[in-house]
Order: sequence, then structure tokens, then C-alpha cells
Amino acid sequence: MPQQGLREVEHEIVISAPAEAVYRLIAEVENWPRIFPPTIYVDHVERGEREERIRIWATANGTAKNWTSRRTLDPESLTITFRQEVPAPPVAAMGGTWIIEPVSATESRVRLLHDYRAIDDDPESLAWIDEAVDRNSRSELAALKTNVEFAHAAEEITFSFEDTVQINGSAKDVFAFIDEGDKWEERLPHVATVRLEELSPGLQVLEMDTRAKDGSTHTTKSYRVCFPHQKIAYKQVTLPALMTLHTGYWTFAENEDGVAASSQHTVVLNTANIARVLGADATVADAREYVRTALSTNSRATLGFAKDYAEQKRR
Repeated sequence: MPQQGLREVEHEIVISAPAEAVYRLIAEVENWPRIFPPTIYVDHVERGEREERIRIWATANGTAKNWTSRRTLDPESLTITFRQEVPAPPVAAMGGTWIIEPVSATESRVRLLHDYRAIDDDPESLAWIDEAVDRNSRSELAALKTNVEFAHAAEEITFSFEDTVQINGSAKDVFAFIDEGDKWEERLPHVATVRLEELSPGLQVLEMDTRAKDGSTHTTKSYRVCFPHQKIAYKQVTLPALMTLHTGYWTFAENEDGVAASSQHTVVLNTANIARVLGADATVADAREYVRTALSTNSRATLGFAKDYAEQKRR
């Protein structure tokens, strides 16, 4: 019998993939922003052979929260248990288990169990958590099914790349330029308008209208996780027509000549829109080149202005 105030729920889905492949995908948390729509960013705090602590930033009911979880990995039984160390309000306690069960050699059932409580067992908070867990669990399982079943088909339309600029300045100043997105409208010619909200220290939502080379503008919205003065990771949630996913990060590595500032992108193309955006004869390769050029052009421009800013600060 569950204790008073403790909610226990289960969601499941059947996936056309071997159970071992599904387990590996769930175990590799670095890929979660690509697999699960609510996840913004995940990193490891501690990592052992079977036990690990991870930090997760994710959206829930239209806002973004972060927490630290302990996970126990059991590849033999294909189970992963998790427990949030310091849950984000209004959650008082949250944990659960991933259970992957072989149905056949090519099919598996994934069960996602959760148990949780609300702070002070508040009924309104519990209802909020119920809704968030149900929505995110359904979203996670549907995305997991899609990601595994179409993994091979998506290889051609998933790609990553990185641009790096050497700057004769400090990582602190370069980081500040990228972190202060609310000033990009004044600092970056390709940014038409910008709106930045700091949800909590180091967790931002950045919405902006960006000018393309042809003069058109498009709106993007991203959640950003900032680690002074080393890294800013982000996930776009409002995307241009040619992308179904865009994650990335800015890194600032100090060296003997100053700082190497890099912009990394991971993209999944939206093949359904290629003909509409680029013309009936356009190929996946054309779309890939178009997206890479557009993102790289904006990143290198931003890094160029960050270079000017940081080098002037040093003078």
C-alpha cells in the first residue's frame, strides 16, 4: 500500500527495436536533449560503473526547472532506477524506474514508473505534478519510440558541426557577451529583436527575431543553461521550417593566446519542408548545406563581435 500523499503511476509503450538497444539509448543521458522533447540539457556530476549522479534541466507545463538525480544502471535486468536528490518545487519527492522488457527479438515493451509527493501534500500542487508527469511521460515514451524506430533512417538528416574563433581576451568577457543575450539587439546586426528572461540563476529563456541574408526574419525561442565562464548549452523550442531539432552549446576554453571560443550545433532536418523552402528539386544535401551555412554564418558573426568586445576590454 502506498503511503498517504504518495502517488504511484505507470506509463508504457511498445517499441519496434531490441530491448538492449532501447536500454542503451536511455542509459546515455548525454543524448537526452535529442531524444526527449522536454529535456534541455543533462550533465554528469558523478559517474561510476553502476551508480551516477546527473543534473537535468527540462521544461514542465510551459516553464523550465532543474534537479539532480541519482541513477542505478542494471544492464543485465534492463532496468534503470532514478531518484531526484533535491526536487524542484512544488515536488517534495520524485523517483521511479525504467523497465525494458523483450517482447520478441525485434520488439520491446518500455514501462516508465514514477512515485512522487507534493510539498505539504498540497492538492493543487499534486494536481500540477500529475499533469506534468503524465504529459512528460507520454512525450518521452513517444519520442523514445520515434527515435529508436527511425534511428537508421535519420542518420542522413542528423548532423553536428562546430566553429571556433581564437580571441586575445579573457573567457570571462567572451562568456559575458554570449550570456547577455538581452543586449544582442544592439550588439549583433543579424538580431532584429530579442527578449531574455532569467528563470533562475543560470537558466534563461531567449526569444529573438533573426534576419536572414535575403532580408526575411524568423523567430526562434531557446532555453539556455549557463556555466560561468565555461559553457552555455541551449535547446531551441521554436524552430525554423527546415529543422525538427536544434541543440548546441558555446564553450570558452582559455589557452596561452587568450581563449578559444566555439559554437557547436546538432541539427535534425525537417524533410517535409525542404521542397516548400528550397524548391521542388532541392535534396537533403541541399537542405543540410543551407542550414549549416545559415547557422555557421550567424555563429561566426556572433563570435566575431564577441572577439571585438573581449579584445577591446583587454586594451
